[in-house]
Amino acid sequence: MLYRNISQLNRRRDAMIHRTMPRPILLLIALCVLCFWTVRAPLAAPRVVASIKPVHALVAGVMAGVGTPDLLVAGAGSPHTYTLKPSDAAHLDQANVVFWIGPPFENFLVGPMASLASKATVVALIDTPDLQLHPARNAGAWESQPRADEAPSNGNAPGDVDGHIWLDPVNAKAMVAAITRTLVNIDPANAARYSMNAADLATRLDSLNNEISRTLGTVRTKPFVVFHDAYQYFQARYGVNAVGAITVSPDRLPGARRIAGVREKIVSLGAVCVFAEPQFEPKLVRTLVEGTQARIGVLDPEGTTAESGQELYFTLMRNLANNMAACLGP
Repeated sequence: MLYRNISQLNRRRDAMIHRTMPRPILLLIALCVLCFWTVRAPLAAPRVVASIKPVHALVAGVMAGVGTPDLLVAGAGSPHTYTLKPSDAAHLDQANVVFWIGPPFENFLVGPMASLASKATVVALIDTPDLQLHPARNAGAWESQPRADEAPSNGNAPGDVDGHIWLDPVNAKAMVAAITRTLVNIDPANAARYSMNAADLATRLDSLNNEISRTLGTVRTKPFVVFHDAYQYFQARYGVNAVGAITVSPDRLPGARRIAGVREKIVSLGAVCVFAEPQFEPKLVRTLVEGTQARIGVLDPEGTTAESGQELYFTLMRNLANNMAACLGP
């Protein structure tokens, strides 16, 4: 009887072992596979560099779940006044792909791109197919403004193109498509993820475009002046009434004649708002509006005050629309 009980106990023990052994083994195998892919994924991702925050945000959105691009002009830096650092040179030298706007915008990169990024695939997004381009304006006060339904320029020489192409979500959508094509070509193993991310971004950019249009709906006709001529694409897409800029480019200080001309515009056209920018001295803006009815607002076309990452583009564009509506509104 005792022998029979012991045998039954042994059989039960063996059955329990057989039932329970597969689970820890499977868990162990799953853990090993997870660790393998966790370690391997960053190594498999291409080394990607983006020039400025808006470009970096779009590239980061396409690369989400695969890798993170490096950013050159970080923090509150401006491409108009930026000087390449040793760490930036190292990023370019190690890059597989570099995304930038192109010579009309990041002039500081033209020389280094040729020497440091010679082994990389370099993509100038200003050459993106289906991009809506506008010619650069050379005057600070404009007699006529581009409208939302105005035909864009389609074949300007690089030096004649306004480089602020990202300030139109329709252009951003075309840029996402170009970024995706490049990454799929260089990293086909992650093609499905890039394509899925791009489709999600395209949907979000359409929604953003509609949202901004609603935000600006009641203030489109209100005249305003900007610090530098960065907003032509935003102006053309949404039909807002920008009448002049204090300076064509922030690296060129306006002279007395330019300041007098802009002030005359403010007074004669009844400009509701003069917009400064966070990384440039606002004292000039205060001088311009003194004695007029114009208010002072702030626009940040490059997202210098926002945290870099894949959400920056959406934050940047919403801030532009909301700050513009707040200053031009009642």
